[in-house]
Amino acid sequence: MVFLLHDFIIEEHIKQALKEDIGFGDISTDYIEADGKTLKATMNSREEGVLCGIGVVKKVFEILDPMIQVTTFLKDGDKISKGQDIAIIEGNARAVLTGERLALNYVQRMSAIATLTNQYVQVLEPYKATITETRKTTPNFRLFEKYAVTVGGATPHRFSLCDCVMLKDNHIALCGGITQAVATVRKHISHTHKIEVETDTLEQVKEAAEAGADIIMLDNMSPDTMRKAIDIIKGRAIVEASGQVNIKTLEDIAKTGVDVISTSAITAKAGSLDIGLDIK
Repeated sequence: MVFLLHDFIIEEHIKQALKEDIGFGDISTDYIEADGKTLKATMNSREEGVLCGIGVVKKVFEILDPMIQVTTFLKDGDKISKGQDIAIIEGNARAVLTGERLALNYVQRMSAIATLTNQYVQVLEPYKATITETRKTTPNFRLFEKYAVTVGGATPHRFSLCDCVMLKDNHIALCGGITQAVATVRKHISHTHKIEVETDTLEQVKEAAEAGADIIMLDNMSPDTMRKAIDIIKGRAIVEASGQVNIKTLEDIAKTGVDVISTSAITAKAGSLDIGLDIK
């Protein structure tokens, strides 16, 4: 599954980002007398990775000047090598220079997430488990980050609070227990919604399975404890492992037989891929 970055969705986000970046004017470009000048710049990767966000780059320049031509050589999801050309941007010098940093911010961040995600996906290839992110995303940038995760080959978790019920420790404490929490929520949700329950102990796993949870999250459990939990669940729910997940622990978790592994690392720890834009 890939979130589609429709123009009408991302355009407003880009316009707000441009307002933030430009402020009352790009005084660097304004004062070098760029009016009437054109330029040709090449977007180039300075390290290996997975490309993501090229459509957003095009939209940034389109908003600044519809006459700018963006010629792309690659598409989202393509592997890129160090020194490889990604696109050529040609047109109004003022608009290109003004949009340069913002366009790079999008593509660098999204490509880094897609790249790191893909590394996790490759580790999991021999196993049935799939990797997914969490809601620990950058405020107002979630769509782009989750899109990048899917471009990297992962499956997305819930997008927002209204997509799926997730009963965490505080919800459970408020209701007085897992059984009560599941029963209470079940009365109100649509038949299209699933209920996920976060568990910390094998006793909670047993209670969640018997309460009819659709997904049971094993939170911060050791691989041995995860195996015991899977034996308790006996296929009655989707099993999700979370907590202490990184590229080093990933394979040991997958070997337990869990269905899904969730981690915030593929978004929070991704950083930025080194991509530049240089005038030729």
